[in-house]
Amino acid sequence: MTLQFNGIAYPIIGSGSSAVVIAKDKTAVKLPKSYLSGCNDDEDGVIQREKDIYLRLGKCDGVVPYLDLSGPGIVMVWMENGSLRDYLNKHQVTRSLQLSWFREMSQCLAIIHGHHVIVADINIRNFLVANDMSVKFSDFTESTLVELDLDMQTADDNGYSIYTDIGQIGAVMYEVITGQKCDFDLFKDQPQGPAKAMWPRRDSLPSTQDVWLGLIIEKCWTKGAFRSSDELAAALVLATL
Repeated sequence: MTLQFNGIAYPIIGSGSSAVVIAKDKTAVKLPKSYLSGCNDDEDGVIQREKDIYLRLGKCDGVVPYLDLSGPGIVMVWMENGSLRDYLNKHQVTRSLQLSWFREMSQCLAIIHGHHVIVADINIRNFLVANDMSVKFSDFTESTLVELDLDMQTADDNGYSIYTDIGQIGAVMYEVITGQKCDFDLFKDQPQGPAKAMWPRRDSLPSTQDVWLGLIIEKCWTKGAFRSSDELAAALVLATL
């Protein structure tokens, strides 16, 4: 599928609920989904919020670097290896590399939380694999800019918090390790319509028994067991193969 942009057709390499990502001149450009209908709205709220988040984070190690925020979209560095899920569908990776990824994820998440941002939507599709085999956060569409004077340990945006971010990281770890799809679903069994994110029931998540790093994953899925993403990062530094 392609997207017409400034009279040229570009391949769509990613699509979400409110935005699309196209390949353009060896970069990835995220644009409001309104472009699919030919409506060029430079003030699209979702993209503007994501730009604001990138500006707050700056050149944050562990986040896909942006090249330009001045246009209607976000121009980012091209990640040829694609999403982590797609990469794992094609390649077997060592536990050593997996542990390196988990440490990168948790350390970057600690930096993101330190900048008062709740990511909100962390899943294996939203990590991209760089040429040096590091992994990068790539999507802040659903994220929240928390006021800088608020305590991140108590900050809550309609149920999203640093703890839901940590819980979702646990699901990514589980899927990478086991190869089995795992959703830390914050809206499971809720009625249709506006809803508040809720901590999932433990029985909606798979068993971590006999899973490598299972105790750490289990703590991710126990609200408040890790009081911060820094604590998760510290636990992964101490983890062994």
